[in-house]
Amino acid sequence: MLLWLTGATGALVFVDPSPYEAASIVTILVFLVSGLTVRTALLPCAILLILINIGYTASANALLDQKIVLIWVVSSWYLAVTALFFAAMLGTNTEARLAALMRGYMIAGVIAALAGVAGYFRLVPGSAELLLYDRARGTFKDPNVFGAFLVLPALLALQMVVAGHLAQAARGMVLLGLFAVAILLSFSRAAWGQFALTGAMMLALTFITTPSANQRLRIVLIAMAGTATMALLVSALLSIDAVAEVFKERMSLGQSYDVGEMGRFGRHVLGALLALDVPFGIGPLQFSNIFPEDPHNSYLNAFMSGGWLSGVCYPTLVLLTLAFGLRGLFVATPWRSTMIAVYSAYAGMMIESFIIDSDHWRHVFLLLGVLWGLIAASESFRADRARLARPNPAA
Repeated sequence: MLLWLTGATGALVFVDPSPYEAASIVTILVFLVSGLTVRTALLPCAILLILINIGYTASANALLDQKIVLIWVVSSWYLAVTALFFAAMLGTNTEARLAALMRGYMIAGVIAALAGVAGYFRLVPGSAELLLYDRARGTFKDPNVFGAFLVLPALLALQMVVAGHLAQAARGMVLLGLFAVAILLSFSRAAWGQFALTGAMMLALTFITTPSANQRLRIVLIAMAGTATMALLVSALLSIDAVAEVFKERMSLGQSYDVGEMGRFGRHVLGALLALDVPFGIGPLQFSNIFPEDPHNSYLNAFMSGGWLSGVCYPTLVLLTLAFGLRGLFVATPWRSTMIAVYSAYAGMMIESFIIDSDHWRHVFLLLGVLWGLIAASESFRADRARLARPNPAA
């Protein structure tokens, strides 16, 4: 119940501290009291998260008198703890615990998507509170976070269409349509790209790992039908003038904050050059004091906020997670389909992180922790199967 509640409150983050914080802290404490074991397979993740946060803390040492910096550092440690908790708790009763957490996350996705769509079309009182710059943000503070959060529920809905029976597939199609509309109305180019990329990645990984020829044929047919349906859905939405106008603006490659020496990509170059000269970083939240805006690049932000220590450990953690996760996908576990969805969502999020600051997004650490928990559980599952398959000399 607590895992479901933690997942379900994941979208309620429009205030600080949010209901998600309360639910996750209570859940962590209850699990700690009842017993929680960190497996050896989780040590790379734990060590790298600790090193990243040591870098942040050391770089922020002279700035901790600023309340906003102190809160940022404490939040970083808290998010790291949540990732390790999600990883550790999946070491026992993996399938049931994962299902409870994902059911809650799906509920959160539905709540956020309905709020975003209702707000955009002014279907409820106070709709303006659910928008930002005429973009849907739902129960989030930022449309970019809103759009990115909905990617995993959309992938889980797509899996229901691909692998479920008729009623389940029909329910999945309705949910997928809701999430697709909400992601589009976020007008987040990164979320659009992430949704398209992760959907293709998940279908490809499912196609590769399934042993069933019928299932592979179904995937191909659904991919073709889904592409056509999405094209029709986007066309229908673009027939609404207000949607088409914002869509055209967002699709422009010449956004003022993207181009120029001090634009998004220009700042990436200048920030990378600055990182070479500041081995201990410039401290959290200090980049915008030198440049017009924040880095909008999580990897660059790791160097800026935590120096070379955090800057090296952050991409190392990402690469190890993707490498070990990919290996785990080829173990035929009961939770492999969910793992494929989580892996695809995390991979897409880390690609998006090249153009956005996602290093304090709560659901990113949930994805990270769940993926490491499944990596460890899959390795244990594989070892148990291998041990049972070996002949018993005594027998």
